[in-house]
This record gives sequence, C-alpha cells and structure tokens, in this order.
Amino acid sequence: MSRRITGFKPTGHLQLGNYVGAIRPLLRDPRHSIAFIADLHAMTVEHDPRKLHALTYENAAVLLAAGLDPETIPLFAQSDLPALAELHYLLECVTRYGEAHRMIQFKEKGGGSGTRLSLLTYPVLMAADILVHDIDEVPVGADQGQHLELTRDIATRFNVHYGQTFVVPRAAHPTHAARLADLADPATKMGKTNASPAGVLFLLDEPDVVRRKVMRAVTDTDTEVHYAPQAKPGVANLLDILGACTGQDPARLASQFSGYGELKTAVADAVVALLQPIQQRYADVVADPGYVEAVLADGVERVRERADATVRRAKTALGLHGSTRRAYSPPGVNHAD
Repeated sequence: MSRRITGFKPTGHLQLGNYVGAIRPLLRDPRHSIAFIADLHAMTVEHDPRKLHALTYENAAVLLAAGLDPETIPLFAQSDLPALAELHYLLECVTRYGEAHRMIQFKEKGGGSGTRLSLLTYPVLMAADILVHDIDEVPVGADQGQHLELTRDIATRFNVHYGQTFVVPRAAHPTHAARLADLADPATKMGKTNASPAGVLFLLDEPDVVRRKVMRAVTDTDTEVHYAPQAKPGVANLLDILGACTGQDPARLASQFSGYGELKTAVADAVVALLQPIQQRYADVVADPGYVEAVLADGVERVRERADATVRRAKTALGLHGSTRRAYSPPGVNHAD
C-alpha cells in the first residue's frame, strides 16, 4: 500500500480551495497517510510568532473538524520532529545551488538582499518532509510538480552516490480537481494569503460572510450562464465551486440557471451547507484546548521512529561519525568498557 503525505502551511486561515484540493482527497483515502502543519515553511518570510503559533493550532483544529481521524492519520507539527531538521541539512549537502535557485517561489518572492536564506533552501526542506517518512506517493497539484521533481532528483542522486537509502517518490495526480479562483479576481488562485480576503471563502467564514462574498463575485457583462473558463472565468469559477460542493459536473450545472443572481444564490447555499458541519465540529474541538495539543503530541510520536531510522540510514551512507553502533576507540581504550 502506498504511503502518502500532505502538509498545510499555517500562513493563513484554511479556505475552500484547501478543502477541495487537499483535505477532502486526504479524507477519502486515509490509509497509510500522514498529515502535518508545515510551521517551519511559514518562516521563509517575515512572520509574527504569535500569529504563527495561533494558526498552527487553528489549522490543526480545522483539519480535525473537517473529519481527519488522528487514530488513522497521524497529525503533527513539522517543528516537533527533530529528525526533519537534521535530514534537511544532510540533503542540502547533495543539492546544487542552481536547483534551489530556479524554484519558481524563490524567483517570485526572493532575490533581494533582505531575502531570508530559508526561502532559497526550503524546497530542500520539502524534500526532507517527504523522504524522512519513506513516502512513495505524493499528491501534487499543477503548481507543485517542480518541488516533487527536485525531491526525486535529490533522492536519486543520493542513492547513486552513497547507496540505496531513500524511497524515490512518485506523483499522484488527481483525476479531477477544480482549481478554485478568487471570487473578486478570477485570474488569481483562491489562497490563504491573497492580498484581499474579499474573494476568498475561508472554512470558518460565517454564513452571512459567505453569502456576501459570493453575491459580490465577479462575473461579466453578459447574462448567460454557461461553462466557459477562458471566455467567462468568473462564471466558470462559480460553477466550479458549486460542482466542488455538490459533486456535480460544472458544465452540466450551468443549464440549471437562467441568470447570475440565481447561480450565486445556489453557490452561496451550497458553500454554507458544506461548511456548517465543519464549523460546528470546530467549536467542539476548540472547546477542549488540550485536545489539539494531545493529538499533535501523539502524532509526532507515531512518526518519530521511522523518521529517526531514515536519518540514521542517511548518516551511515554518508560515513558520518557515530552513525553506526560501532564507535571508534582510541588506541589502548576498550570501547566496550
């Protein structure tokens, strides 16, 4: 059975695109899966420590509210696993500068003298996230393929130079996953860190907030409802959202509506219906503050043994001192004593 991993970066509140693209697929196939809050990745740019801590807790609580069963899927905070940081450095030693420098996120966000070095090296940390757990299948979207290819290159190079050490992961592409766009700017992906929250449907948005955002969604000057992502991106996005919430084909849904107002009302109703049980369970989860912390503590313990074993294997392959049980004894010293 393939082992899978999914990470959630606590740089903002989880939103509908996260649910459709990552959370729901994780819940549909939970066997041999791992989930983590990527709090180390959140430090590649300036951050507020208090906000990072709060969002780590909130993201974990939302995942539990969305239906993640911690007995089936270990859930932990990335920074709680020391083996990960150790493997990160070991992998940096076999990664080339040009490989990290050409990553699209660094090109988009970095380059200046004030850029944090971690922004350059975090794709190697992403590789460590995968390799430390012997993951052989990684769910990836269209914008994540470059990182997985780097992971594969690093693992393959290490195995060739130092002996078979890492599982080389393969990509698992979703058969169909709508790429939800910002309601206010259909050319932009719906994301946790969009410049304005006006077009983002967060999983904890109250029903009236959801309805207000949907009713203000960008459409076009036409009044006809049909699914044409290139010609009518705003309308297509509303149909994608409705399809994601109801499990129906967006193109077929278009024929059910005679105007934009009717479509927006249906979208708002569907989103509210989807989010309501999540929000109700979230209230129950956070009512016991110790529960989330206990889940995270248990989750990291469940993955620690394998992660530590992977690091020992890598250190042994690299020839590092102390990486095996046979330690060096200076002349005249009996190590067994």
